[in-house]
Amino acid sequence: MKEHIKIHTGTTILTNRLAFLLDEAKIATLIKDSKESGRLAGFGSTGASCELFIYNSDLENAKKIIEDFKKELNE
Repeated sequence: MKEHIKIHTGTTILTNRLAFLLDEAKIATLIKDSKESGRLAGFGSTGASCELFIYNSDLENAKKIIEDFKKELNE
C-alpha cells in the first residue's frame, strides 16, 4: 500500500489549482476538504481547511511544481 504525504493546506481554490498542476504532470492527488465535508454533514469548519496529499513515491517529481506554485503565490 502506498503512503500519502500532505504537501499543502489552504483554501479550496488554491488547493484545487495545485492539484490541477500536479494532475497535468500525471501525479495523482487526494484532496481532503473539511469545510465541504462539514457543510454536507450539516455542521461547519472555519479557516483554511483544505489539504492536498500525494503519494510519497511522487514527491521527487512534484517538488519543482510545488516550488513554482509557492513562488507564484508570493509574487
